[in-house]
Amino acid sequence: MQTARDFMTESVISVSPETPLLNVLRLFVQEDIHGAPVVDDAGEFVGVISTSDLLQAEADERDTARSAPDYLRDFLEFSAPDSSASLNDFQDRLSQQTVGEVMTKALVGVATDAPLEEIASCFHQNQIHRVWVLEEGRVCGVISALDLMPAIEQLAKRG
Repeated sequence: MQTARDFMTESVISVSPETPLLNVLRLFVQEDIHGAPVVDDAGEFVGVISTSDLLQAEADERDTARSAPDYLRDFLEFSAPDSSASLNDFQDRLSQQTVGEVMTKALVGVATDAPLEEIASCFHQNQIHRVWVLEEGRVCGVISALDLMPAIEQLAKRG
């Protein structure tokens, strides 16, 4: 029987709740990843930060700071681009927010001995693309949906 240990990637890059979002964005680009577990000072798993969380944080910040004329500009068919929104503004906003403010606190993980069926069910039920592998409350690996493809292909050939 195949278990989470058979599919997981052991090298997992984690961040702390105090990490500025700008640092997370840079880390994601550098490492070509789309999510990371958030761990506290004791190494305990406390949440997840993903590219979706970064995009949502930026959208929320933009909506909060948006004035009425800016809001209306979006609806004008031939309006000029908003010159007030610059890369520096974006970076400033991301450097002022931390992971702890925007992370997803739902802990979706499986044990190292979780069977393939449990892992697949976890993806499906939670509508996620990665699941964290936990050992004694600590992240020891990650499994992406793509990591399961060889096993799914083998099952399809048998069926």
